[in-house]
Amino acid sequence: MLMLITDRQSAGSEDSLIRAVEEAIAGGVNAVQLREKELSPAELLSLAVRLREVIAERAVFFVNGSLEVALAVGADGVHLPEAAQMVDRPERSFVIGRSVHSRDAAERAWAECSDYLIAGRVYETESHPGAKSGGPQLIEAIAGSVALPVLAVGGITVGRVERVMRAGASGVAVISAVLGTRSPRDAARELREAVEAGWMGAKAMRL
Repeated sequence: MLMLITDRQSAGSEDSLIRAVEEAIAGGVNAVQLREKELSPAELLSLAVRLREVIAERAVFFVNGSLEVALAVGADGVHLPEAAQMVDRPERSFVIGRSVHSRDAAERAWAECSDYLIAGRVYETESHPGAKSGGPQLIEAIAGSVALPVLAVGGITVGRVERVMRAGASGVAVISAVLGTRSPRDAARELREAVEAGWMGAKAMRL
């Protein structure tokens, strides 16, 4: 899976973000997570509606943090921060993801019946220079302790995809690697190709 996490600042504006998401999906992004924590619920819902229209059925759509907005916009699921309380699962088909930063947190999320995890920070990022990063060994520890898909996040580039996939990731989640480029479509295509190659390489390694 190649997930794009939204960031209006990285994209330049809300309109630029919408265009970038549309391009990124055309390039190979197959999951989009709306993550704009500074927006009010009404503003978040407004942006979610715009993104839902652009995404259509071409990628799965998650809303970070707000179950209410996710349900109101008809999203495919909600993504929860590590410390957030688990939400009640709706009766309809619905995916619940969780961000984790350690094996213990991953095991708790698994026990709570989360459907997938985003694990990081794997590498240092420009937005958090000097912040602690776990490296591919963090992915290896988490993926080896839970029976859930694990996406690697934090400083992911095309050149680093294969390494995290071999460590056990099922895919990657990115922000600036797509939104910080001149061509979100081309960036997404290169990342998607790297994910697919990394998946095949990891599969061959296990045989």
